[in-house]
Amino acid sequence: MVRDNLPAPVGAGVYNVYTGDLAGSTVPTAAQLGLEPPRFCAECGRRMVVQVRPDGWWATCSRHGRVDSTDLDRRR
Repeated sequence: MVRDNLPAPVGAGVYNVYTGDLAGSTVPTAAQLGLEPPRFCAECGRRMVVQVRPDGWWATCSRHGRVDSTDLDRRR
């Protein structure tokens, strides 16, 4: 699965989107299974506002904008 041009909040960045630690840190099991939405911005490491819906989720970084799980599904 190639993830080109992902939005900044979930793209390849300095921070782990699930823990807020530096990229390359351990990813929680629930996140590995796809059961957990991203909680931290990959670009700046700030905690994002996250809303989980029955059909997916959306997350907003105050600096880098909003990303929706439906947008990511279209890129697969």
